[in-house]
Amino acid sequence: MTALLRTFVLALAALAGGLAGQAQPVDGGHARVELVSEREVATPGETVWLGFSFEMDENWHIYWKNAGDAGIPPQMYWDDDTTIATDRIGEIEWPVPHEIEVVEDEIMDYGYDDRIVLAFPVTIPEDQDDAIRFGGTLDYLICEDICIPESVELELFMDVGDRQVPDMRGAELVASGLAKVPPQFEGTARLTPDGEKWILSLSGGQLAGQVGETRFFPDTHDIRHASPQPSEFGEEGLRLTLTPLAEEMPDVLTGVVAISVGDGERVAARVSAEPGEALEGTTGIAGPASRSGEGAGGGAGLVLLLSAALLGGLILNLMPCVLPVLSIKAIGMVQAASKGEKAHLREHGIWYTIGVVLSFAATGIVFLSLRAAGQFVSLGFQLQYPAVVAALALIMVLIGLWLLGVFNLGTSMQNVGSGLAAKQGNAGAFFTGVLAAVVGAPCVGPFVVGALGAVLDKSAVTVMAVFLTLGFGLALPFLVLSFVPGLHRSLPKPGAWMERLKQAFAFPMFLTAAWLITVLGNHPAAGATAFGAVILAFGVWLMSVSGGKLRVPVLAAGAALTVFAIGWPVVTGLQEGPKEGSVTTYASVTTEPWSPERVDELLAEGKGVFVDFTASWCATCQVNKRTTLTKPDVLDAMAQANVSFLVADFTRPDEAISAELKKHGSPGVPMYLLYAPGEREPEVLPTLLSPAMMKRKLGAFETASADVNETP
Repeated sequence: MTALLRTFVLALAALAGGLAGQAQPVDGGHARVELVSEREVATPGETVWLGFSFEMDENWHIYWKNAGDAGIPPQMYWDDDTTIATDRIGEIEWPVPHEIEVVEDEIMDYGYDDRIVLAFPVTIPEDQDDAIRFGGTLDYLICEDICIPESVELELFMDVGDRQVPDMRGAELVASGLAKVPPQFEGTARLTPDGEKWILSLSGGQLAGQVGETRFFPDTHDIRHASPQPSEFGEEGLRLTLTPLAEEMPDVLTGVVAISVGDGERVAARVSAEPGEALEGTTGIAGPASRSGEGAGGGAGLVLLLSAALLGGLILNLMPCVLPVLSIKAIGMVQAASKGEKAHLREHGIWYTIGVVLSFAATGIVFLSLRAAGQFVSLGFQLQYPAVVAALALIMVLIGLWLLGVFNLGTSMQNVGSGLAAKQGNAGAFFTGVLAAVVGAPCVGPFVVGALGAVLDKSAVTVMAVFLTLGFGLALPFLVLSFVPGLHRSLPKPGAWMERLKQAFAFPMFLTAAWLITVLGNHPAAGATAFGAVILAFGVWLMSVSGGKLRVPVLAAGAALTVFAIGWPVVTGLQEGPKEGSVTTYASVTTEPWSPERVDELLAEGKGVFVDFTASWCATCQVNKRTTLTKPDVLDAMAQANVSFLVADFTRPDEAISAELKKHGSPGVPMYLLYAPGEREPEVLPTLLSPAMMKRKLGAFETASADVNETP
């Protein structure tokens, strides 16, 4: 009777565990996501496989561990109520991805569509005697013609007992994911330089004798993902020709090689290739051309890219450094609409658009010229040059004085309904467009990182298309307002409010100028620009009040002061700044300057390393600094995890930092690298940080260190 009762109780426990463990899929929007397990009841000390099960809408996809040129892989953030140490939760075993060609020969991503299970191991503690709860937030980017970041809350309960009880459905799902994970390559792999290409040769192992369309999926950004990968085959194996992105060949190139062998089947293996001579017996049999990719088509991908650029341009209209200039244009449109001058409105809309678009085209040409000269060009590259920053700051001051009414540039820039000749009015509209593009320069980076970041190393045609679309996005609201008569009636009536509004907008310009001076940091141009701004204001005021018998000398004196006020900071900005000292400061936070050598030294000492690639002109960097990197709890977590804080300051051009950004596939700053103690390969963190995320990452190091110290 006792045995029967015990059996009945165990059966009830298993049933309860099964009901608790069965979680319903969570609808994230374009994917149903579920946390599944191969066990309903696990035993202490065993390794159990769990998985994130994705069922995606048709034509939508998520990303592999290396997303390619653009994309973000799924990331799980376990919550504090997970009743098992997170260091017992292993890394995802990634199935073989497929290519997602976004723009033909330009942008290639790697990912999954339809259904996929991302499995990972969990080691149950030897002393575990109660149920385990797994819970947290899974973030993932899912894309079709557009990309949408989705987030789901997942939860799973697993009982722990004396005997294993399988979850049949969960085990089937986990097994389907693990079946697609490539095994380790059993042969020999070598990476050989060949002019401007690299040759990846593979001999023996499970790939020998296989012939078909072949693709190498790299773990890192050492190669150009979108470039063709011509393949050759031989009796002993195969060769792939790769186009390098990194300037130097890595010590080891790792990734997955997949060969399509027909009927949708692929033979794949995870390879690690060290530099060396190309392997014999890997040529002689011609192979098919590499696949051009699956997933999103090139045309749709280009539309997506340009849509992001258009949105970035539209957002620029709301930025504090652009809005004051646009207010002048808006006031002019109000006056013209009140007088019924629709033809002039349309002409000015066209000329304003031409001015904006040509200015962005000029920026694109400078961008391409610098890149052709061998320089790494990042987002906000123009703000790395003190002369440019000084000139922009003085332009902001000049515009602020204009808005306050200290001087008048002429009604052609303020009033499209004036009685001036059409040629003068059109010229005024054109230069207002140029001015809007120029003053928008400090605001570009944070809002167009997706569009510009995806084309930093792409063709000139693609780069120019993005810059032109950015400009068109900035000009679009006024262009539409100029051509849609119905919108004219929605404009307010002219009045004294226009002059007050214009004057009020002077102060955002002065604030922008002050911020730009702080960007100059400890460069001599900072002081020259600050004093130059005062001299500029005095010179402009002198010219505006000149009159009577002293008109000519006063006008000449004002003009001379104005020229000096602009020339002095710009010339000073052309001089080389101080070599020592970081422009980007962290107040009381203890940091060290970054260098590859310093990272190696700290890792050799058994320490972890956090590297902040930042710049004083980078708005996102400053937000992360204030919200996360200077928080006492984050800094305490760094100290407890024995992690050193290094800063790579990209405020000024730096070849070593440029090379590191390029190595990790980053279009610019911010970039954050986190090295685990003793690990040479860092984790690239998201560009937007949070204290909770940083403490989770650092807490894993602290737990691992404690486990090592407790080991006898």
